[in-house]
Amino acid sequence: MIRKITTREQRLISLYKNWDFGMTPKQFYTKWGVTYKDIAQICDRSDSTVRNWFRSNSDKHYPTKNDLLHLALMDFLLEHFEEVPENILQWLNIDKLPHA
Repeated sequence: MIRKITTREQRLISLYKNWDFGMTPKQFYTKWGVTYKDIAQICDRSDSTVRNWFRSNSDKHYPTKNDLLHLALMDFLLEHFEEVPENILQWLNIDKLPHA
């Protein structure tokens, strides 16, 4: 059955569309001391793409809004994973930590 979008859902869509949530690769790198390879895995990018984000010359490339979102979400999980209710982790399909 198809659900109808209500005023509430329209408001949520608008809030999401205008949500300014992101973290730059440099911010993430500085905060967490990760490697470029780690950032590449989080953003599903190649190592060379991530290296290009950190260049300071005219060949520099910039991450997309989705890349910034991936880094912000990973930052949130690193900071708050244990605080997220179990049912939310299950719904997100991230309720099991891989063995170290």
